[in-house]
Amino acid sequence: MSTPETSFCTTQVRAQSVQGAVLVDVREPADVAALAFDAPEVINLPLNQLAQHWQELPKDRELVTVCFNGDKSQQAAEFLLAQGLNNVHPMRGGMLLWMQKGYPVLGRRFTTLDKSQHL
Repeated sequence: MSTPETSFCTTQVRAQSVQGAVLVDVREPADVAALAFDAPEVINLPLNQLAQHWQELPKDRELVTVCFNGDKSQQAAEFLLAQGLNNVHPMRGGMLLWMQKGYPVLGRRFTTLDKSQHL
């Protein structure tokens, strides 16, 4: 599988989203309902459904894969690149780092990982 050449930091992602990039949140819908990225355009496509629905993603836009801590977004970006999409980047640090930087979220904000949280 291809490896994404460039992952984006949260600061880049925030700027890119304002400029038209689409965030592809690969977390489960219940996790997104509890805590979501507050960005101009976010598509929730869980990692376990990516193989069946990746063709529905816009091909003419920059796609930034996002998740809770960065692990699943890397997997998602590798998969999308293997399918021939070129403008795909995973976000490092995920929702955790996004919140630590103080960027906007929809839901209950926290800045440290509580062992009881499974987003």
